[in-house]
Amino acid sequence: MTALWCEHAWLGDDEPAAGVLVEVGDDGRVASVSPDAAPPADAERLPGLTIPGLANAHSHAFQRALRGRAQGPGSFWTWREEMYALAQTLDPDSCLALARAAYAEMALAGVTVVGEFHYLHHAPGGTPYADPNAMGRALLQAAAEAGIRIVLLDACYLEGGIDRFRDAGAGAWAERVAALGDAAGGAAIHSVRAVDPASAAVVAAWATERGAPLHAHVSEQPAENAFARERHGATPTELLHDAGAVTERFTAIHATHVSGHDVARLGSAGATVCLCPTTERDLGDGIGMARLLASAGARLALGSDSHAVVDLLEEARAMELDQRLGCGERGVHSASELLHAATAGGYASLGLHDGGRIAAGALADLTTIALDSVRLAGVPPAGAVFCATAADVRDVMVGGRWVVRDGAHVGIDVARELREAIA
Repeated sequence: MTALWCEHAWLGDDEPAAGVLVEVGDDGRVASVSPDAAPPADAERLPGLTIPGLANAHSHAFQRALRGRAQGPGSFWTWREEMYALAQTLDPDSCLALARAAYAEMALAGVTVVGEFHYLHHAPGGTPYADPNAMGRALLQAAAEAGIRIVLLDACYLEGGIDRFRDAGAGAWAERVAALGDAAGGAAIHSVRAVDPASAAVVAAWATERGAPLHAHVSEQPAENAFARERHGATPTELLHDAGAVTERFTAIHATHVSGHDVARLGSAGATVCLCPTTERDLGDGIGMARLLASAGARLALGSDSHAVVDLLEEARAMELDQRLGCGERGVHSASELLHAATAGGYASLGLHDGGRIAAGALADLTTIALDSVRLAGVPPAGAVFCATAADVRDVMVGGRWVVRDGAHVGIDVARELREAIA
């Protein structure tokens, strides 16, 4: 048993609790939580604010190599060409090195679980590797070595893009994913541009049969909506709903340009919407519709997507601050709601309902934010989400094991590995 005494801890209420004793069992789960506790002599003290581990619910790890290199004029579509060019350069070994460094950077930012939306499947030319899941296995290994959890969301991709992304059909996708066994944590439909409705139904049925999470890019760009209406006479959300995809296990990524009818469908299904504000800014996607979606009943999660920035605290406050730009109102989402989206909301979207909270029986995934930096001087603990950055993360525990101590990764020189992986 490991005893941790947290100066402040967010237990899901509006205000963090003070003096919280958290006992962690040898099984990697929280054994007990005691607020207003005196620090036992044998407890490790964690100054600052301890929160559940942050969940990065939407990641394309390989795109970390584009940071600062794809900022020229243009649009989402011109950026996409640069992303395609990068994708053509990677093999399982280079993917492993890049993803390991990217996931370790996430750990430094307080992320304890990543949802990897994986569609870079095959060798250049579209030829499968001898192990058709070699790229996916590289991602799984990378997360294990970086010390964070991963839910591999293997994406069906059949049309458009580049040949490295595409399987021969939904049946071929299902056959390849079956070879992953339990390592396939969930499924993804890349988009309605890349997967026709009949094939989307195959993927949705696969996820339903297994009770697995199912994710899809939805209405990120107006052009996607125009394509869906021209080709199929419906919105992307309608097409996915009719394919059986939109359930309480479904996560719509972005949903930036959904219609009012789409909002109602997502909300009534109890689906999750994963917003990625720093990427949506970077690509000029637009402002997410978090307020309307939450009011309709949709749950919210957050992701760093293309990793233009890896800072889930920034993603959380951006969800609120971007809404202020769009609607002219302040305080649309409380600090507690923002933290919920960054923790429990993301865990749930990845099918990990026992994570993202500090409570007996929950996964012992914890992140401690220092409150003594100049950014947080004079700031009450409840206000940290509006002021703290990834640089303020001091300690990170995953499954009862320390991954980050005093702001440093316990096993990886992250900056060096990123430079080497991207060189």
